[in-house]
Amino acid sequence: MRAAILQMCSSDDPGENLTTVLAALADARSAGADILMTPEVTNCVSQSRSHQAAVLHPQQTDPTLAAIRKAAREAGIWVLLGSIGVQSGDPDGRFANRSFLISDQGEIAGWYDKIHMFDVNVTETETFRESDGYRPGDRAVMVDTPWARFGLAICYDMRFAYLFRDLAKAGAQVLTVPAAFSPVTGKAHWETLLRARAIETGCFVIAPAQTGDHKVSTGKPRQTHGHSLVVAPWGEVLLDAGTEPGLHIIDVDVKEVDNARGRVPSIRHDRPYTLVT
Repeated sequence: MRAAILQMCSSDDPGENLTTVLAALADARSAGADILMTPEVTNCVSQSRSHQAAVLHPQQTDPTLAAIRKAAREAGIWVLLGSIGVQSGDPDGRFANRSFLISDQGEIAGWYDKIHMFDVNVTETETFRESDGYRPGDRAVMVDTPWARFGLAICYDMRFAYLFRDLAKAGAQVLTVPAAFSPVTGKAHWETLLRARAIETGCFVIAPAQTGDHKVSTGKPRQTHGHSLVVAPWGEVLLDAGTEPGLHIIDVDVKEVDNARGRVPSIRHDRPYTLVT
């Protein structure tokens, strides 16, 4: 599988971000990629709920999703639209942080709503309450592609190892973790967590990321860590995209999943136990 990993510095303007993705899709096709993979909140990086309410759409009418489906079909390339913010229709007005896997026919092969909400106090000045604006999902999702079975996750999900283990035990070979990671936690935990998830499951972990200082028209500014990663099932980092936006092409040999699991088949070694307190 030849994957094109797009590292972005999305603004809070969905139209501007769509232009970036469509250009990357054309470049990915020219490079012979089978799939383009984009970060979390590809369409809009914003912490202003009023701005999000003004620019986000329901899935059925979202212009970013529609344009990328059309472009994927015309280019004959799959797309992991890492996530976009969409209106959920919830009575409390919260949005969904939704990842889409789009086929080369432009069809939605599967979608996943981020389960774990980033409600944290990273520092005295850097706090996040993702659940104020987004409602959590409640379903783990796998999707079959021509190359591998994908297990879908988003960003903060990476801290919850049981989700990845369940996906791997159910047959996932590639785990996708599009992200918009904090620079503080990114420096401390990003690579370590992603490598751990790969080693624990014997899966490829592919994590396209947001990076840099994000341009916003209103609300609190945002910075993200970058360093989009591709990690092999044995734990080697095959790609680190650094901190600049750009497109990176990498060939992934899915047979390495069976090789790693053959050497250490830990996903088959669960044992029941009693917790004594």
